Amino acid sequence: MVLTVLLLVLLAGLAGSSPPPEPVVCARGMADCTVSNAFGSFLDRTICRAANATFPRTEKELVAAVAAAAAAKRKVKVATKHSHSFPKLACPGGRDGTIISTERLNRVASVDVAKGLMTVESGMVLRDLIQAAAAKGLALPHSPYWSGLTIGGLLATGAHGSSLKGKGGAVHEYVVGMRIVTPAPASQGFAVVRELCADHPDLDAAKVSLGVLGVVSQVTLALQPMFKRSVTFVTRDDSDMAEKAARWGDLHEFGDMAWLPQLHKVIYREDDRVTIKTVGDGLNDHLGFRSNPTAPLISSRVTMELLEKNINAVARCKAANATVSLFETAAYGFTNNGSLFTGYPVVGFQHKIQASGACIGSQEDALLTSCAWDPRIQGTFFYTNAYSIALSKVPAFVADMQELRDRCPLSFCGIDTSGGMLIRYVKASSAYLGKPEDSIDFDIAYYRSYTKGEPNPHYEVLDELQQMALRKYNAIPHWGKNRNFAFEGAMAKHPKAGKFLEVKRRYDPDGIFSSEWSDQVLGINGSPAIFEKRCAIEGLCICSDDSHCAPEEGYYCLPGKVYTDARVCSFQPAF
Repeated sequence: MVLTVLLLVLLAGLAGSSPPPEPVVCARGMADCTVSNAFGSFLDRTICRAANATFPRTEKELVAAVAAAAAAKRKVKVATKHSHSFPKLACPGGRDGTIISTERLNRVASVDVAKGLMTVESGMVLRDLIQAAAAKGLALPHSPYWSGLTIGGLLATGAHGSSLKGKGGAVHEYVVGMRIVTPAPASQGFAVVRELCADHPDLDAAKVSLGVLGVVSQVTLALQPMFKRSVTFVTRDDSDMAEKAARWGDLHEFGDMAWLPQLHKVIYREDDRVTIKTVGDGLNDHLGFRSNPTAPLISSRVTMELLEKNINAVARCKAANATVSLFETAAYGFTNNGSLFTGYPVVGFQHKIQASGACIGSQEDALLTSCAWDPRIQGTFFYTNAYSIALSKVPAFVADMQELRDRCPLSFCGIDTSGGMLIRYVKASSAYLGKPEDSIDFDIAYYRSYTKGEPNPHYEVLDELQQMALRKYNAIPHWGKNRNFAFEGAMAKHPKAGKFLEVKRRYDPDGIFSSEWSDQVLGINGSPAIFEKRCAIEGLCICSDDSHCAPEEGYYCLPGKVYTDARVCSFQPAF
């Protein structure tokens, strides 16, 4: 099977790759521009246009860019080097807006080794940041697992790793200072730099801001002396998953879980800090983040499309089982010495273990190899749903998920194919738009059709899971992921949302950094849900009418199977 061939190529580990395309493209110099994300499509599939774009190299140039837009009363949005957010955070709305890219604001401003402080420009990519810190004997304690995010972008969306220890796994918990450029009155030159120190009351608004306060120029992080980690992956039966999920985060500093629902298994990550003298020079080079030969990627996608449209799904589940087996055999890309896996535990320095993203850092090779999701090759294309549930509610949610799996086992194979449902631990945050209490983040990546509004026989369980999480368990959606309907009422789940909006009004009184989409998400005006034909298939709405699905193809709006308050598009009546 093509999928198996592709995975065997992955195991070989290729060195070359075409870097991802630029997210900002202009037709005439720096005018008549479009902005997209790494996947080539925002959730509603509309093209995001702007009148112009600018790429400042210094804070002075950044101030000038914000001032020019504010003087002209143009809407502004910030784009990053790779722009990975699924929602339209980088879209100014309309054709007369301005895109400010932080791609060239990518340097280390200062390092104080004695105090463990490092100041970087906001466009610095995580991969470069952790390497620069390591060169000074320092380590960022936690980070997301994908190293292609910029520090400004990952802070704006509250991106995180997995930990309940210390300050927790969210990067914004280690921010002790920021410089942010915001609009200003004409008497102040239309733009000012606000310096927010560790004790500044507005820092808790700025460190998870969705990009609606201004443009972050610099970030100061509190780092730690370099340390090592010891990582072991153990696969077990999922019969006690509800009990284990509630306490796994207390057992391991960097512990997480990946649920393989169709296989009735859980991959437990035993991951802890060890002394710097512990032997080992391990490396995390995750298989899914490596460069891949383009031809097999395209063939794999064609095969996947056929499997997704097969309603009995038996072949789809067999492919998922093969994927899981091969990834497990290859230790998910971890090696003991940078090239070979010889057994667990894998011990390595923090900067070599915490994140990976090999496919973004190589030279152009005419697309012979690429990141699997590069939109130019029509390879993999997917949705990601991510939501956090308070720890106290997790056992009941896991039990509901398992009941739904038992009712519809074949529909869960797509989760296994993507490596399982990633379960990470997130500590309560002081950030106004951070997590209000200790939580578990459930992250699911799954197939997305290139054809808008195309029915899928397996989506109903995924939609039911998400509605169950958001409505029954009051889950908080991840700001950088999810589909439109997940953000309905999201601000009401943050007790300090009012404080955030107060800072928003002070920093950007004319709404220069607002858009129709951000106003909807922030609850300022309107709703992020879009009601139109087949909107529920795209996650733009929760269906309330059959037309939101595809009744002409036998795809109707029906109640959920376990969470019956859910409304999902289904080929089969609920029972």
